[in-house]
Amino acid sequence: MISSQTGSRFLTKLRLIPSGFLVGLIIAEVSLRLIGYSYPEFYQLDHSRGYCLRSGVEGWYRKEGGSYVRINSDGLRDREHTKTKPADTIRIAVIGDSYAEALQVPMEAAFWSVMENRLQSCAGVSGKPVEVLNFGVSGYGTAQELITLREHVWAYSPDLVLLAVTTNNDITDNSRALKKSDEVPYFVYRDGSLVADDSFKSSRDFLWRQTWLAALGRWLKDHLRLVQGIDQAQRGFKNLLSLWRAKENPGVVMPPVDKKADPGLPADSSDLGIDNLVYFEPTTTVWNDAWRVTEALILTMRDEVTSKGSKFVVATLSNGAQVLPKPEMTEKFMKQYGITDLFYPDKRIKSLGAQEGIPVITLAPELQSYAVRNQIFLHGFGATLSFGHWNGDGHRVAGELLAQKLCQEAFPK
Repeated sequence: MISSQTGSRFLTKLRLIPSGFLVGLIIAEVSLRLIGYSYPEFYQLDHSRGYCLRSGVEGWYRKEGGSYVRINSDGLRDREHTKTKPADTIRIAVIGDSYAEALQVPMEAAFWSVMENRLQSCAGVSGKPVEVLNFGVSGYGTAQELITLREHVWAYSPDLVLLAVTTNNDITDNSRALKKSDEVPYFVYRDGSLVADDSFKSSRDFLWRQTWLAALGRWLKDHLRLVQGIDQAQRGFKNLLSLWRAKENPGVVMPPVDKKADPGLPADSSDLGIDNLVYFEPTTTVWNDAWRVTEALILTMRDEVTSKGSKFVVATLSNGAQVLPKPEMTEKFMKQYGITDLFYPDKRIKSLGAQEGIPVITLAPELQSYAVRNQIFLHGFGATLSFGHWNGDGHRVAGELLAQKLCQEAFPK
């Protein structure tokens, strides 16, 4: 039989467990703050695009590269801009995804900042100030970019709209079957017409994000570094799971792949991956539909921009495998995965532009030449050089090239 004294000691110890747990949480929170750990949530619910950047949020971004990020009061990864365009100013709106959002580098190093600075000396602008506004949001496909144009860009009265296309994933982002997400809008063909598919609004995840419990979770994440850390660990696990699922890829016919590892190849090329199928002429209904929708969205954007009296220019960016500094690395990559033309998607969009009278700036071949000539990686950071997003050099060279091309084609003397 347990004595009353023993029972009392047991209850006392039991009461100490919550207190010890709380003290541990406080120590962990204080420690994370002391070391400067910060992963704020930069995105919020958006009823038109699924999600968007949160106005006014700021904090460190360290998932790749690293920079202190501030989102302006209008929800742009940019400095503040007045809605009313200053007199005698040329405004350029950049619409794109994570390459334009550029959380990996300081804002002043992003390609659109470099481009803005270089365009000030373009003879064709006749001495007028050039102001570039960045509407890039990570993960956006052309569908969300078209909605951004319609609902947000025109408030700033741009003279030119630059659509920055990331061929690595923009085409897949425009296909529900390839993106495998029900949380964003798409455009689809119905009865021969391109129409919006906003069924994401009734998805379980989208509805959940509007509940008070989800709001509480966001509040906790905003105010507790420990919750931010747990969230990052969960996201990391999901990313690993997504990579594993992508390898399965049951709905897409994969080209022959030599599974033997080659140490001379980029670090992320152990498997071709669904996005890298963009280097191949499409042979399935899913991929043909993805390309068809993407091209139709570009033409729709062209029509809406020109109807407002503004200029429309498309720029295809680059993927890490396209701009490796050593030709032998490129050759090995192409041989191992049966790729005959790394610039197939760029050429396809360039051809569309030629047919439809759309100026298209193709950056990848020139970035490749620069990388080989200077023996420099334009993608990746630290141990991940060769893949991922543009690093500081990638942004700088891309911004300089874009300024040069725009000066020649959009603002001739």
